[in-house]
Amino acid sequence: MLENACECYCERSEAISLHEKQLRDCFVASYSQRQRKKARSEVSKGSFKIVVEFEKQERTILNEQQDNEIIRSILSGNTDEFEIILKRYDAYVFSIISRHLPKDDLEEAAHEIFIRIFKSLPSYRAEAPLKYWISKISVRYCYDFWRERYKSRELPLSSLSEEHAEWVETVISGQSRESFEQDEVLKESREILQWALDRLTAAERMVITLLYLEEKPVKEVADLLGWTTINVKVKAHRSRKKMRKIIAELLKGKDE
Repeated sequence: MLENACECYCERSEAISLHEKQLRDCFVASYSQRQRKKARSEVSKGSFKIVVEFEKQERTILNEQQDNEIIRSILSGNTDEFEIILKRYDAYVFSIISRHLPKDDLEEAAHEIFIRIFKSLPSYRAEAPLKYWISKISVRYCYDFWRERYKSRELPLSSLSEEHAEWVETVISGQSRESFEQDEVLKESREILQWALDRLTAAERMVITLLYLEEKPVKEVADLLGWTTINVKVKAHRSRKKMRKIIAELLKGKDE
C-alpha cells in the first residue's frame, strides 16, 4: 500500500529532486521493516515486548548523542546518512500524525514530513533533542493539512449518519440497551467527536486535540504550533465554547 502511494506521489512530481527520491526509497524500506516488527510483536506479546522496550531505553541515550553527529555529516554532503534519521524516527512520526490525521492520509503525510525534516536540517540548532524538533515539524504539518483540507472543501459537511443519530438519541434518553455495549459506545463517541471537530477551524481543531485530548501543557502546545501561550489560551477558550455550542445544538435538535 505504501509503495503504491509513494509511486503515485513520484509520478505526480516530475521535478522531484534526487535527494527526495532517495528519501522515498528509505521510507519504503523503513515502513516495511516496521510492519515486520509489528507482526512479530503480535505473535509473541510477552517476552518480545519486554525485549523491545528494553532495547528502546538502551538506545535512547546513544541515539541522542549520535543525532548531532549524523546531522553534521548530512550537512557536509553525506546525504545518504539521512536514512539513519528516517529509520530511527519513522515510528515516532507515525505515532504523532495518527492522532491528528485520517488513516488514509498517514503514509503520504509521513513521507512529506520527512521531506520537510530533510530540507529543514540546516536550521536545526540542537537547543532541544532532535526528537522534539521532529515533533514540532510533524504537528505543524498536521495543522497545515487541516488548513488546506478546510480551504479546499467545496460542499457543506454532511449531517450525522443514521447510526450516529441513534447513538445520540440513546445517550439523551438515558436508556440502557444491550446493543450499546461499552466498546460500541466508545467507537460511536469517537466518531461523534470527529464529526464535531470537523466543524471547527484548523487552529481550533489542533488546540482541542493537543490541549484536551492529548493533555499537553499550554506551554508545550504553544511551542509545537509556534504560537504564544496567550494565543493558545485564547483559542482554547473560544474553541471549547464553540465545541459546547455545536454539541448543544446537536442535542437540542434531537430533543425537538
